[in-house]
Order: sequence, then C-alpha cells, then structure tokens
Amino acid sequence: MKLLWWVWLYAAVIMTWGWWWQRRHQNIGVVDVLWAKGVGASALLLALLGDGAAAPRIALAVLGGLWGSRLALHLWHRVRSEPEDGRYQHLRAHWNGHQGKIFGFFQFQALLIVLFALPFVAVAHNPQRDGIGWIVGAVAVWLLSVGGEAVADRQLARFRADPANKGKTCRAGLWRYSRHPNYFFEWLHWFTYVLLAVQSPLWWLAWSGPLVMYVFLRWVSGIPFTEAQALRTRGEDYRDYQRTTPMLFPWFPTRTPHSPKEPSP
Repeated sequence: MKLLWWVWLYAAVIMTWGWWWQRRHQNIGVVDVLWAKGVGASALLLALLGDGAAAPRIALAVLGGLWGSRLALHLWHRVRSEPEDGRYQHLRAHWNGHQGKIFGFFQFQALLIVLFALPFVAVAHNPQRDGIGWIVGAVAVWLLSVGGEAVADRQLARFRADPANKGKTCRAGLWRYSRHPNYFFEWLHWFTYVLLAVQSPLWWLAWSGPLVMYVFLRWVSGIPFTEAQALRTRGEDYRDYQRTTPMLFPWFPTRTPHSPKEPSP
C-alpha cells in the first residue's frame, strides 16, 4: 500500500500542471486527459514495483498502460480541437471562474487516480504463476471492452463532425442501443483486473474497479452531468432519446410516435 503514496504524488503533480494549463487555455476538459493518463501510468508503476508473479504484472502493465494511453489520446484530441466541454463551461460559470475551487477539483481527481489504482495493487501482489487461463480471460474482456469503447468514440466523433448534425442526438451504431455505450464499455473494462487478481491475497480490492466506476458513472460525474448538458443543448430531441433508448446497458430501443428514425451507422 505504500506504493499508493507514489501514485498520489505523481497524480498531484500532473493535476497541478493541468490546473495551470486550463488557466491559460480556459479548458477544464484537460482534467479528463490527465485522469486517464494518471490511471494508466499507475498501472505501469505498480506492475513494475509489485512483488507478485511476473505474468499478471506484465499483463497489468500492458493492458492498463494501453487502455490509459488510448483513452488519454482520444480525449486530448477533443480538448485540443474543440471548445471547452459544455459540462465544464457550466461548472466554471457555477463557480464564477474561482481558480481555488477549480484547483481543488483537479486535486480531487488526483485522489480518484489513487482510488482507481486499487485494483492494480491486487494484481501487482498476485503470486499466481499458473493462472494463464485467467490472463487469457482478462485479455478477452480487455479486447471486447476497449475495442467497443473505441468504436463508440469513433461513431460519436464522426456524427459530431458533420455540421448537419448540430443540435441533434447521435443514434448511429452502438448509440442506437445505449445512450452511453462508451461508459458501458469503460465500466466493463474494469473486470479485466478482477480476472488478473484471481488468487491474489488482495483479490477483493480488484472489485473496487467495476463497483466504484459504476457508482461514478451512474450517479456522480458521468451520466448525470452528460445528460444534464444534453438536455440543455438538445432539449426535446434528447428527451425522446431518453424515452426510447436504454441508459447504460445496451438493448434494443423502444419506439414512440415521436421517435425519429435511427440513421444507419
């Protein structure tokens, strides 16, 4: 657990830099980039310094590091090429641009990096040397979840890039079956480390990943903020989307007399 102090120190430093960057560029969205980068880096650090068997630690470094890098690069592209996300514009306005509160928000995200590093601690201390089956299962979950999230991100980016879609809701591809397919696959991704931690003395810590991620996505900073912003900008079109499309777990949409026809992916 002492290794988590190093994770926190690293996270606090990069979030301080992120706060400075947002002051210059007026874009709080960089906090999401640094969160993904920080969690991915913590997987590498804990895999390197852990005392468990080599196989689960190598899997942790590769899978956790690649996940964090992909997500950080995707988010960085959005932050650099688009105006500040409406959710953060609303937050900045709510705080009247108070930099002390914004700094506290960034440092809170540093603590969240430590929280989401807990599953990696369980994997890094896993002594199991013959758990190749669990590693194969973890890789399968990782490929499905990270691949699904990448597809959802590309579909949404393609939809948003078309000026004709301004003010409209994306119902293409995976977004036809879930209002937040990217969040669903992000949540699913955390089961990767549950499988890698099988037979670890700290196996129970690995469950904090999917449990805490679900709580944050469902009730704290994910879906509530995203849907509030969508209602502010898309109004009745998004209300219809809420009525017809499952919130998180993908399923077939229902139809109402007011539902527009879903476009093809």
